[in-house]
Amino acid sequence: MPALDSVTLLAETRAFNAELERRLATIPPVNTVPPEESRRARREGRSIFPAPVYVPEARTVDIDGPGGRLSLRIIAPEAESTGTFLHLHGGGWTLGDSDAQDLRLQRLARDTGLTAVSVNYRLAPEDPYPAGPDDCEAAALWLLGEEGVSEVGAPGLRAIGGDSAGGHLAAATLLRLRDRHGITGAFGAAVLQYGCFDLSMTPSQRLWGDRNLVLSGPIIAWFADQFLPEHDRERRRDPDISPLFAELSDMPPAIFTIGTQDPLLDDTLFMEARWRQAGHPTELRIWPEAPHGFVSMPMSVADVALAAEHDFLRRTLALDRR
Repeated sequence: MPALDSVTLLAETRAFNAELERRLATIPPVNTVPPEESRRARREGRSIFPAPVYVPEARTVDIDGPGGRLSLRIIAPEAESTGTFLHLHGGGWTLGDSDAQDLRLQRLARDTGLTAVSVNYRLAPEDPYPAGPDDCEAAALWLLGEEGVSEVGAPGLRAIGGDSAGGHLAAATLLRLRDRHGITGAFGAAVLQYGCFDLSMTPSQRLWGDRNLVLSGPIIAWFADQFLPEHDRERRRDPDISPLFAELSDMPPAIFTIGTQDPLLDDTLFMEARWRQAGHPTELRIWPEAPHGFVSMPMSVADVALAAEHDFLRRTLALDRR
């Protein structure tokens, strides 16, 4: 794809947002329908996101998880693998699957040489907190163990990342590895795409209002209530729930991706600042007027943002020198 200048990129993003908002006005908001219907709509291509395209080269491995069988989706590069990227999908802890982003993870594998391993963690409201974080923690421990190394067949370089709820889960997993298992330095980089890092709601979440541009104030509150049905606002500030309130020593270098038309903007701005103040290298990429979820949408800004993230991984893990 030819490089677009910033003026053209912004004009395209604005036009996309207008059409996205128009389309969202014609379908029931996600917080007004049962989660199973929203999941079915996503898989059938009836949501705002493109229908999933499944990569035939991908394979699934089942491991023992805290709640039973835990499936991992593995997409390897065509050439020899340079390491592993542990991917945690988005969807408000309520929607999404490990195989819904095959094309994006295939591109990551191609661009970086990393083998992508995506976790099919349990979803709320059927399995609320701490089920999802428990599954992600278990997947990370498996990946770091002998069985994971043998099964994935990748060398020791590792990165972790995710989008939206997956960004939250990536940060929470790094903190759990440190606090519960004394594991630091196992992941050499983090890719945190528009994560929700404060489930008691940052100012940008509270002030967004009813406008539905993928997320709205009521939709954010609904997702959090599915995930945390028994937690009031104060309990939601527990660092295991809201990583923004955690002590952030021994975290890896991280790239933070966010659009300015995203009600989670403050989550990224605040988390990147705290990550950096803890002494870790960060890169903050703020994309003008990009909406929540944009890297999964057919937008030029998504292509540019993903290229920046993959460049960050290559530089941070020194992949180009291997």
